[in-house]
Amino acid sequence: MNPSDQVKSDPRRALPSADRLIDAITGVNPSLPRWCLVEGAREVLAIERERLGSQEAPREALTHGALAGRALSAAEALARPRPVSVVNATGIVLHTNLGRAPLAAGAAGAMAQVASSYGDLELDLRSGRRGERLSAIARKLELLSGAEAAYAVNNNAGALFLALNTLARGREVIVSRGELVEIGGSFRVPDIMERAGVRLVEVGTTNRTHPEDFERAIGPETALLLKVHSSNFEIRGFAADVSLPALVEIGRAHRLPVVEDLGSGTFVDLSARGFPSEADVRTRLAAGADVVCFSGDKLLGGPQAGILLGGRESLAAMRRNPVARALRLDKLSIAALDWTLAAYLDGRAEREVPVLRQLLVEGAALEQRARGLAERLGKLATAATGLEVSAAADRTFVGGGSLPGLELDTWVVRVRATPGAEELAKRLRRASIPVLARVRDGAVLLDVRTLLADDEARIEAALGEALPIGVR
Repeated sequence: MNPSDQVKSDPRRALPSADRLIDAITGVNPSLPRWCLVEGAREVLAIERERLGSQEAPREALTHGALAGRALSAAEALARPRPVSVVNATGIVLHTNLGRAPLAAGAAGAMAQVASSYGDLELDLRSGRRGERLSAIARKLELLSGAEAAYAVNNNAGALFLALNTLARGREVIVSRGELVEIGGSFRVPDIMERAGVRLVEVGTTNRTHPEDFERAIGPETALLLKVHSSNFEIRGFAADVSLPALVEIGRAHRLPVVEDLGSGTFVDLSARGFPSEADVRTRLAAGADVVCFSGDKLLGGPQAGILLGGRESLAAMRRNPVARALRLDKLSIAALDWTLAAYLDGRAEREVPVLRQLLVEGAALEQRARGLAERLGKLATAATGLEVSAAADRTFVGGGSLPGLELDTWVVRVRATPGAEELAKRLRRASIPVLARVRDGAVLLDVRTLLADDEARIEAALGEALPIGVR
C-alpha cells in the first residue's frame, strides 16, 4: 500500500479538532467553567486517539455527537466539587469510603470560624510570645484519659509511625503474627514499621500467640513490645492471643515499654450498653500500656487525627522528633478536635457527637424513623408501577476498623422498583444528592441508623430522580 494512502485511511484523521468539540459543548450547561470544557474535550480526544491507534481497537472513530456527549460528561466531572455531600443510608456508622465520622455541628462551626480568620494558633496571647499549637488539645486529652501526657498528629498511622520511630528506631519491636494487620488502602503494619526504621520480630502464629513467645523473643536489641488492634477482622475458634495486661507484665519484667495501637477509641464507657470494654481508652491506659494511640475520626467522633497518650518522657521525646512536624495537625483539625474534646469534658458528647448518637440510638426510635420513611416513600408508589416499600428489622456493623465482629440491631426501609436493585442503587448514587445504600435479596436497603437530620427529604428526592421516566 502507498504510504500516503495509509495516512489518508487513518481513522484518527476523522476526529474533530479540540476547538470544534469545545464549541459543540459550550452553552449546553451554562454553569460549566471554560477550563472544564477545554480539559473535557482534550481528555476525550486523547483517549479516542489512543484507542484508534491501538492495533486491537476497532478502526472506526466515534461520531461527533458521541464525542461531544463524552466531553460534556468529562467537563461536568471536572467541575463537580470533591468531596460532595452524600446521604449515608448504608447503616455503617464509620464508613471509611464516606469519610468516617461526620463532625458535630459545633465542631464544624469551630473549623469554619478559624478557617475564615486569623487565630492564636502558635501565639500566647498573655505574653505575646510564640506558643505551642497543641497545648490546649493536650491538656484536654490528659484530663479525659488520666494520662501523664498527650500529643496529636494527622492520623493514627502517623501516630504509630512517630511512636515507633521515636522509641525504637534502629532496634527490634516484637509483635504477634496475628496482629500484623492491613488497614484501608493496602497500608500494612509491617510496612509502617519498616519505614519507621525499626526491625520487626514476629512471634506466635496467625491464630495463636502465647506469653512465652514474647519471652523467648526478647533480646538485647529489643526496644519495645507492640500490640495492634485487629481493626477489621477477628479470629475465632482455635485461637489465643496475649492480653494487654499480660503483655504489660512481660514488659515490666524486662523493663520494656508496651505500645498499643488501639485503632479506635473513645472516652465514653460503652460497655454497659453492650460494646466491648476495649473501646474505652482509659481502660487500656489503666491496664498499664505505656503509650496508646488511636484515631480521632472513628469512635471518638472528631476530625481525622492520630492521638497519642502515655508517659511524660515518651511523649516529650515524640514532640521533639523532627518527624513530628511532617505529621502535625493543621488549624482546622485542631479547632474541630478541641471542640469535640470539650464536648466530652462537658458531658455533651452523647447528645451532640453524631457517631455516639448513631451508636446509642434506641431500637424503638429506629423503628419509628424507618416506618415514617417507608410511609413517605410509599406515596411515590401510586405514580410508579413496580415500586414496593416496607420497613423491617435488620443488622449492621460499626465499620471503619472499629469493633470487628460486633453487630448492631437496626431498622431498614426495603425498596424494590422496576429498574431492579442494582440499577436503582446506581441511580441513587448518581442523584443530585447521592444516596448510598445496601443491596440484598433483590432490594435496596435504606438503613435509618446512619441518617442525619433532613435526610428523609433527600432520599425522597433522590428516589424521585431514580425512578424510570415512564413510571413517575
